[in-house]
Amino acid sequence: MRVALLLPALLLSVGCAHRTAMIAPPTAGWITPVEAVQAANDDPKRGISGTFVLTVQNVDQTEHRIYLNSERDYRHQVALSVSLDAAQAEALQAQLGLPLERLVNRRLLVQGTARRNTIQFTHDGQPSGKYYFQTQVRVDDARHLRLAP
Repeated sequence: MRVALLLPALLLSVGCAHRTAMIAPPTAGWITPVEAVQAANDDPKRGISGTFVLTVQNVDQTEHRIYLNSERDYRHQVALSVSLDAAQAEALQAQLGLPLERLVNRRLLVQGTARRNTIQFTHDGQPSGKYYFQTQVRVDDARHLRLAP
């Protein structure tokens, strides 16, 4: 009888676990993705400035931008995305000593300001009225990124 009462609570607590809970806390002074997202949500206009530490889980490149994401799904609510102009690709690879595709599972330190951005969904090039928020650190210079120790 007791097992039957405890089983639903145990199953619910196991299902709520998130992978970031298993990561050791970073060195003091670095801002984690979760802290960046929370601070950017608290003050969407100013965001939070400092040095961010993130493990790259996904690298996306468009014609205009490079995105280094702390989550595999960049739309995840605790994702922090580092955004650089695509013209910085060679400088970034030279700065880090790695091609972009080899940044997955590497820890980076990024200097900048994390801000909450509204990302509009479009249909046939027109805003659909649906959106989500993404926390981004826009970097203008590849020298603002380095591999974390």
